[in-house]
Amino acid sequence: MTAGAPLSGLRAVTLAVNVPGPAAAARLREFGAGVVKAEPPGGDPLARYNPAWYRALSDGQEVLSLDLKEAAERERLHGLLANADLFLTSSRPAALQRLGLIPAGLHEEYPRLGWVAIVGHPSPRADEPGHDLTYLAGRGLLDPPDLPRTLLADLAGAERAVSAALGLLLARERGAYTTAYAEVALSEAAAAFDQPLRHGITGPGGLLGGGLPGYNLYRCSEGWIAIAALEEHFLEALRSGLGLPEAGYEDLQKAFQRRTAAYWEGWAAERDLPLVAVRETPP
Repeated sequence: MTAGAPLSGLRAVTLAVNVPGPAAAARLREFGAGVVKAEPPGGDPLARYNPAWYRALSDGQEVLSLDLKEAAERERLHGLLANADLFLTSSRPAALQRLGLIPAGLHEEYPRLGWVAIVGHPSPRADEPGHDLTYLAGRGLLDPPDLPRTLLADLAGAERAVSAALGLLLARERGAYTTAYAEVALSEAAAAFDQPLRHGITGPGGLLGGGLPGYNLYRCSEGWIAIAALEEHFLEALRSGLGLPEAGYEDLQKAFQRRTAAYWEGWAAERDLPLVAVRETPP
């Protein structure tokens, strides 16, 4: 734990597996919280799907195995919660209720404990199944047949879960706790990120969807570049640097086609222009 970090001295207990919960727990850990992760007997599925990412998200946490179907193991969990400030889950509410984990009851037993529940859909649909792909599909954020290159709803939901956790902690310090429970729906996280599309900014032909030549993708003699010359001074510097009287899409495409993406990236850096070579994988 990093001394002086915002959440230094606070303790979080998480039952959350897969991606959103572990990503949220990792962020809480970055803020200085001590994190205890209780996994089911079969472990976190992410450990099988991608061991390296699982290890990265679990780094610095105390990981233990609990079979919450057993009464003695549920008692162990309650022992952890008695000394915790935050509780993080990502199971469906019906499954948690079968384990005796109910917001009002938990708050009565541990009045200083804040519970952040990551669910797929907001109540009363919180028990409906889903995953990142279906949440994005429902918001028009897919372009079939290509699959998304990141888990947008999962990671956005993780950040929302951290925000909710911080809000609960602040409410506790102000003496404003009610149920000390916050629900974070991944489908709502996806909905928040569809706003540029919904308002027409990033749709086909929209301002940032191909409508501006200075904010676009261009094929080069080798590779592609992304340029984001939104401000007039950037666009003027781009036009001047390329020796172009106009900076329409066809003008720029013809100019960029002459050199490689790597060349243009270096060229732009010398001129303080927002232009980057498109990479196939993260650096």
